[in-house]
Amino acid sequence: MNIAVTRNSNPQIPPTGDYGFGRIFTPHMFIVDFADGKWGDPRIVPYGPFAMDPAAKVLHYGQEIFEGMKAYKNSDDGSVHMFRPEKNIRRFNISCDRMCMPRIDEDLFMQALNQLIDLDRDWVPESPEALYIRPTLIATQPNLGVQAADQYTFYIIIGPVGSYFAGGIKPLRLRAEERFVRAAPGGTGYAKTGGNYAGSLLAIKQAMDDGFDQIIWLDAKERKYVEEMGAMNIAFVYEDKVITAPTGDTILDGVTRDSVGILVNEMGRNWVEEHPSIAQVCADAVSGKLKEVFACGTAAVVTPVGVLNFQGADHQVGDGAEGVLTRELRETLCGIHDGNSELHPEWIHKVPVLENV
Repeated sequence: MNIAVTRNSNPQIPPTGDYGFGRIFTPHMFIVDFADGKWGDPRIVPYGPFAMDPAAKVLHYGQEIFEGMKAYKNSDDGSVHMFRPEKNIRRFNISCDRMCMPRIDEDLFMQALNQLIDLDRDWVPESPEALYIRPTLIATQPNLGVQAADQYTFYIIIGPVGSYFAGGIKPLRLRAEERFVRAAPGGTGYAKTGGNYAGSLLAIKQAMDDGFDQIIWLDAKERKYVEEMGAMNIAFVYEDKVITAPTGDTILDGVTRDSVGILVNEMGRNWVEEHPSIAQVCADAVSGKLKEVFACGTAAVVTPVGVLNFQGADHQVGDGAEGVLTRELRETLCGIHDGNSELHPEWIHKVPVLENV
């Protein structure tokens, strides 16, 4: 499709300094609408609010999905790269299927990303900061019947971000959540839908109020096995292997998680997908068998974990500081992100300079 472009007549100047996370946006956004069984009117317009009927299904039944992606600036030539965008696009459409929403054509999705990022490429900050990309699909049909909508809006907003965690890269204190659960077999845990995150807010708030940075979700049936963290995957480093929970219908199939698994194997460790017992990993932290723990995700990249709290007791991981493998993985991944690494050039999508935008 041809994407119409309406330029912002009064664009802001890209800010400098502390970007925070998810609170600054560029002057433009992409929108396309679904009605009468087809997508139409793709356009890039000035960033701003859009009108929605109070009876829109997204507001009543949560029919909504989104993705989290990043673009990075190459420190040598200033070019802009997206990291494995095709993986996010495919995962977005898997979420569409689970939430009974129409898929987005992959070519249109990529075309929209290229044109929007190119138009606002001056907003891509210097590495290690990045441009965060938030594609979103919402049900807009004004109808209170409990059934899938027949009208939708897909949009993309972008903006510069710094570290996801306040204070930057420092070892996290995590609490294993023993009361609430994130997802159950047969549910929507593998879809990136807002309801999964809304249901996690109370547990995360309670943990933060008690001095923790985030939580570890346990399985819904037994509250015994580690699944993932509040908004990212988690991995446990031993002498000869790195363990993480296998993906399924309760765990989001993270793009960073997949990338880290490939790098771990290439670094001579074994990436093992099995269900870690929370009691066992805490016991292994005490005995010293557990060497490191890290969180990984688009927002967090690779972030060290220093303390695991389970059943009211803290268990320090190693010496409580960032581990050698965690640092190596983060630095390797960041080098790939900004295009200054020879590793995995196929993971990098260079955003073209489009003269007609």
